[in-house]
Amino acid sequence: MIGMNIKQLRQEKHIKQDTLADAVGVSAQAVSKWETGASEPDIALLPKLANYFGVSIDELFEVPRAEHMERIQNMIWDERRIKPETFDRTVRYLEGILKEDPKDAEALTMLAELYNHRAHGDHENASYYAERALDADPEDENNAWAAYLEANHAPCGDNWLDNHFSVIRFIRAFVEKHPDDRYAKIILAENLLGDHRLDEAEAAIAQMKKDDAYLTYSAKLAFLKGDREAALQLWEKAAKDYPNRWQATDALGEGYLALGMYEEALDAFEKSFTMQSAPRYTDGLFARAQVHEEIGDFEGAIEDRRRIIECLRTDYDTTDGESVDENLREIERLKTLLAKRK
Repeated sequence: MIGMNIKQLRQEKHIKQDTLADAVGVSAQAVSKWETGASEPDIALLPKLANYFGVSIDELFEVPRAEHMERIQNMIWDERRIKPETFDRTVRYLEGILKEDPKDAEALTMLAELYNHRAHGDHENASYYAERALDADPEDENNAWAAYLEANHAPCGDNWLDNHFSVIRFIRAFVEKHPDDRYAKIILAENLLGDHRLDEAEAAIAQMKKDDAYLTYSAKLAFLKGDREAALQLWEKAAKDYPNRWQATDALGEGYLALGMYEEALDAFEKSFTMQSAPRYTDGLFARAQVHEEIGDFEGAIEDRRRIIECLRTDYDTTDGESVDENLREIERLKTLLAKRK
């Protein structure tokens, strides 16, 4: 825990690792190892560290639960890969909480997010190796394609594998138990639509008539039934009827995109971002980056990614970590595509 504490205290002071290293007489690499849990500071350095940060030596080791949970959440958000030893230590901490209270929702949710984070990294690796396998031996397609599609959560054409039967079954049971839960009703409709269970989706959407999402999901249903004109009218009506809800305008952008109306989609996604107050969600900018890339406007996509990074800085005081690094990687990839075209 001392490494996590040192990182937290350093970030609170807005100082770099090498600044702290100079202050206590070690290398920047040593500070980095402390903060990642690869090593711990020598006991002789504890008074210097405590004095530098203005805390007691005991406080270097102790972390209140709320702060500890916040650090775990930030680690999940900021780290592309969590070191195995850090992962295991965090799991032990959260499971320790559950031993005291098996129904501690915060600890349960954090464990779910933690395992999802590791799964995401594993799927990235699986996708990388599957792509290499396909490139190395295009004739041996089946197993490599199966691995690639699974890693990217992509449909494989086999309904028994692609459907969300068990997910829908769970959500339905949840809705029956919690009939006033708005989000559960929305994700039930999403999954039914995703599996093209349209009659069931229509019944689920009918239960949302008093919700501002009703028009949006009615539009999705109309689109999947092949009534593009009705779908467009419903998407536009949702944005018009709820002019202060950026989500309705974002959904309109998704509708325009589904209908192949790219310029209209770009405008709607831009509006969905600019109509928000800080701290803003960057959904619209992510969508714009994807649309710009789809139509071959790599410069536009690069600018969208830069705006995401700027939003993270201004609205969330985030200048490093995976949320920033992911967009930096995308910018470099887009620059490569742009250079090849030129």
